[in-house]
Amino acid sequence: MRTGYEVVRIPLHQTSRASGEYEDFVTGSVVDNGHVWGRPVGVTEAHDGSLLVSDDGSNSIWRISYTGADKVSNPR
Repeated sequence: MRTGYEVVRIPLHQTSRASGEYEDFVTGSVVDNGHVWGRPVGVTEAHDGSLLVSDDGSNSIWRISYTGADKVSNPR
């Protein structure tokens, strides 16, 4: 089993401290047959709040952004 081919999120649960748990955030760099198409190695935040992930495997920089749900007007 290959490790290190994903980006994980470490929740802080309002305490500013990690509890040791993590959540997969970006996966899929290794496909079922074991073929590797990407290797994320660095993450930074862009000025617009999106995340930039550098990928040595595909020589790419991936941009991840959140658009959110449509705003609902406040009925009166």
